[in-house]
Amino acid sequence: MTEIQTHLTQISRHIPAGVRLVAVSKFHPIEKLREAYDVGQRCFGESQAQELQKKAPQMPADTEWHFIGHLQKNKVKAVVPIVTMIHAVDSLHLLQEIDRQAERFRDVRLKAGLSPRVKVLWQLHIAQETTKFGLAPGELSAILAEGQWRNCKNVEFSGLMCMATNTDDTAVVRQEFQKARECFEEIRQTYFHDKPDFRECSWGMTADYPVALECGSTIIRIGSGIFGEREY
Repeated sequence: MTEIQTHLTQISRHIPAGVRLVAVSKFHPIEKLREAYDVGQRCFGESQAQELQKKAPQMPADTEWHFIGHLQKNKVKAVVPIVTMIHAVDSLHLLQEIDRQAERFRDVRLKAGLSPRVKVLWQLHIAQETTKFGLAPGELSAILAEGQWRNCKNVEFSGLMCMATNTDDTAVVRQEFQKARECFEEIRQTYFHDKPDFRECSWGMTADYPVALECGSTIIRIGSGIFGEREY
């Protein structure tokens, strides 16, 4: 068993039923992705459109791709034909562009075996670092209350995504993830109570995923814990 396969086996033992693992494969060579695939990993996360476009054709057709990084509007058209889910929607303008491109590439997505609607997660900013992207809870509430998002018919609103502060203080991380979970519950009850697909909480990475699972995460994103240090 390779080191990657060992890591995946160990992580899977700690993931409860109903939680999905996204193997964050950005900056890792295709050979490492194939090792993970060979032991059953099917969902991979990339954060650069060009790298995603290069890797996707080199992996088996049943590989599921998630875009997990900050997405610029001019890169949406490169990502939409490939991905099942976009994790980091941090503005109404970005959402509207995803909606436009999903309509444009509807037939391409269907031919690839994808849903015509792109799954999206609103990105919350809950961390102390100002350099992280995302919407403050109040900003997201304002966008939802205004209502223009309801016109986006080519996306499927699936939940929320966030990143905690990069700190060894578990109490801080737990507090932030709990805040995200409370925000998720409030938004679900207010705007998506009749939408069963709005159920995903994407938080937790290599350093903090055990705490994230305690705080209701349904998707964890692990890179170095599977593949080792990135190869730039």
